[in-house]
Amino acid sequence: MSGFVRLSPVLERAGDKVFFECPGCRMLHGLNVESDGCPRWTWNGDVDRPTFQPSILVRYEWGQQRTEMTCHSFVTDGRIQFLDDCTHALAGQTVDLPELES
Repeated sequence: MSGFVRLSPVLERAGDKVFFECPGCRMLHGLNVESDGCPRWTWNGDVDRPTFQPSILVRYEWGQQRTEMTCHSFVTDGRIQFLDDCTHALAGQTVDLPELES
């Protein structure tokens, strides 16, 4: 995979994926928007107020205890709607996409 290229304050690209910072997980989430692989999301092409479809479901293990974490959201017009099945503190909330760190 190639290096990250900043597209806007809230998005960056590497290869066929675009990435945004998830404030619930405090990590990048990457979405396949160009290759024919699965899963694949549609993207409205707006780098400042992106919309991705369908929903984004991320599952991962975290910490020394390897706790199963879930982040399930919709990104619409530059805002993240976190669904109630999220295991982080932003479950059920809608927030703006945060700016990426420099």
